Amino acid sequence: MSLVLYTYWRSSASYRVRFALAVKKLPYQSIPVNLQKGEQHGEEHRARSPTGYVPCLFIDGRLVVESVAIIELLDDLYPDPPLYPRDPWARARVRALVEVINAGMQPLQNTVVMERLGSDVDVRKEWAKHFNVRGLASVERLMALHEKEGVDGRFAHGDTLTAADIFLVPQMYSAQRLGVDLTPYPRVIAAAEAALATDAAQAAMPERQPDAAP
Repeated sequence: MSLVLYTYWRSSASYRVRFALAVKKLPYQSIPVNLQKGEQHGEEHRARSPTGYVPCLFIDGRLVVESVAIIELLDDLYPDPPLYPRDPWARARVRALVEVINAGMQPLQNTVVMERLGSDVDVRKEWAKHFNVRGLASVERLMALHEKEGVDGRFAHGDTLTAADIFLVPQMYSAQRLGVDLTPYPRVIAAAEAALATDAAQAAMPERQPDAAP
């Protein structure tokens, strides 16, 4: 088995995949793509990623892109420990948490979006903070609804680490960097802290990556 991950240390989508690989205890080769230098726009990277994004993962020479697809494939190929529950309803709840973050938060603070907003740093920051606040409030409410259905535990969905945590932790990292007030989201804070305390999350942290900026 050969795993090669094209990544960037501060990319939250890359952070997710690193976290998943660490949970699965899968060794991989890390190849950085420097987003600040625009390496994602080069022909070499575009040949791997049609969108020009990271992460890109090669598994025995076969390519898969987009963090949701990568993590779901990893869960299919290497099912132990599972990142998605086997129960259909539980699986749907985890997927809903994943999508709130993956579709409703992270893309709206991507470099491509920020560039379209113009060069004003304060405007960019307030935009990103707005969608982080909106998204985290949605996650908090969704977790509260899940509690009413009997879902209880220290993580985002119950007492087992799932894909929901793998998406939540990098997003909380982004929210903290932006200075978002997290106190209105006690369930979110508790789940993120529990997930971040795991060895897998620690290994995936941006500052611990080979390409991390000083």
